[in-house]
Amino acid sequence: MRKIVIAYSLLLAAMTVGSCSDQPLQEGEASWYGPGFDGQRTSSGEIYNAGDSTAAHRTLPFDTVVRVINLENEKEVNVRINDRGPYAEGRIIDLSRAAAEALDMMDSGVAPVRLELVEAAGEIPEDLDQELYTIQVGEYSTPLYAERLADEIGEKARMEQVFLFGRTRYLVYYGYYDSISSAQRELENLKEEGYEGLVKQIN
Repeated sequence: MRKIVIAYSLLLAAMTVGSCSDQPLQEGEASWYGPGFDGQRTSSGEIYNAGDSTAAHRTLPFDTVVRVINLENEKEVNVRINDRGPYAEGRIIDLSRAAAEALDMMDSGVAPVRLELVEAAGEIPEDLDQELYTIQVGEYSTPLYAERLADEIGEKARMEQVFLFGRTRYLVYYGYYDSISSAQRELENLKEEGYEGLVKQIN
């Protein structure tokens, strides 16, 4: 009997990791990738395709599938996590264009959402809002120079479009880190290669 109970417990654990439909995860504000990111490399190594239902999240394992529900209109879409971000404070997920269209949030740019776990691709962190840091290595008024710098630095670099003081800016970030000390060590390595930057907390 004890062996049966143990086996059943292990089966439940496996089911929890593999498929956790409708498990509430997080509520907050969603944004979407602006134009100019199609074809860029994501943190997982994939090439971003605006037509795919994918998203960036700070801590969920890559290939995890979550249901995103727009709390303003109850529209929903399933997305697969393949990138890190968003790097804007106060936001919990950055959606592809296709996912944003499904939620009818293209015009507003942002929307309050609830995330529900559909399928986990690894261990789900207990604290999805744990501290996360990145390194900002550039800021430009046009995407061309930002893309050029990101390509020059390498695959861990990423361009992000933001709105600052009524203007669109293109920021270049490098990596993501779960402690300020690890980010600072990486910044020192970048400086040795000739790149300046600053550590930035993104949540």
